[in-house]
Amino acid sequence: MKQRKDSVPELENVLRDALIQEDTGWNMGSFGAIAEFHHVYGDDVPTTQDGLMQVTPRGGVRIDRLEGVTPVAYETLSPKPHRWTQAVSLCLPTDQAAMHQRDVLTELGADTQALRATDRDAVLFDMGLAQFQVDFCIRTTDPTLLEVLRANEGRSLFDHHSPAMGAILKAHPHRVALTRIGRVEVYQMIGGPDTGGKSPDGPHTHVLPKLLRAKRTHSANTPIPEGLVPCCGMHPENPAIGRLGEDLPFSKAAFDHFQMLLQAWGAEEYLAGKNTAWAALEAGKEAREVSEPASRVGRAGWRNGIRQWRLLHGESALLTSWASAFDRDPEQTDPENLGH
Repeated sequence: MKQRKDSVPELENVLRDALIQEDTGWNMGSFGAIAEFHHVYGDDVPTTQDGLMQVTPRGGVRIDRLEGVTPVAYETLSPKPHRWTQAVSLCLPTDQAAMHQRDVLTELGADTQALRATDRDAVLFDMGLAQFQVDFCIRTTDPTLLEVLRANEGRSLFDHHSPAMGAILKAHPHRVALTRIGRVEVYQMIGGPDTGGKSPDGPHTHVLPKLLRAKRTHSANTPIPEGLVPCCGMHPENPAIGRLGEDLPFSKAAFDHFQMLLQAWGAEEYLAGKNTAWAALEAGKEAREVSEPASRVGRAGWRNGIRQWRLLHGESALLTSWASAFDRDPEQTDPENLGH
């Protein structure tokens, strides 16, 4: 991906700063198996740690590799017409991103690379989800769970005759997502009956069998260039959405910060679509006088440009007519949960 600015932000410094920002979230996984790490309101603020790492009593993230990594910044359309989502994907070339793609439960031994020293004697099992860029694992010292897992090693977790998945959901072991870039660990309970049917606030995981069967590395609405695979997602503070999904007063500082990353690491088609829309709105052109971009990526930039213009400049009859004419394609929107 071409970088367009003379003063491109240096990736390691961007990541180091982001790791101590409470409103920045992280994820590793695939389309259907994702591990998320982010802070919870009221928890201790994150502190600087050795390396590119952050860990709390609820979970953690560590980035072990930057060699060969291409950052891809993007904004996606929310189903809610006053919002958008934003992220930076850390990508590797396809041949460098591939993990083991095991399709059965497999014991991997002690997790000697765990974020916390207290977890390095615990036993790691690949769940066997057969995803391209992530080995999605569980980790435990629970003797009862270990007995069940070892008795069912070599079988699919989705085998209806295997008790392993039920034992996992009952025991709530740590989940560990491993990629060629690093890892995300989740220590909280698995969302389900024991959590009232919803994922806990903060670090959590999603394993969605229907999406797993698609064998996709990422959503079709995520503009990852051909030949690259996203291995880690960074989600800087959204200027209009809080960590719990609530609407927030517009933060111009958060907006400006991400626009800097987008200008350096975003898709040219997307930026051209947004900038063209802004220029036409600035000139007062009516919706009937302009045409939206032909490409899907360009249209996403055009539509998000309309949404962002509203927060930057306020409502107007002109903007209402533009939104009615152009911001109307539900198939181009993504859910707002991280990584989906």
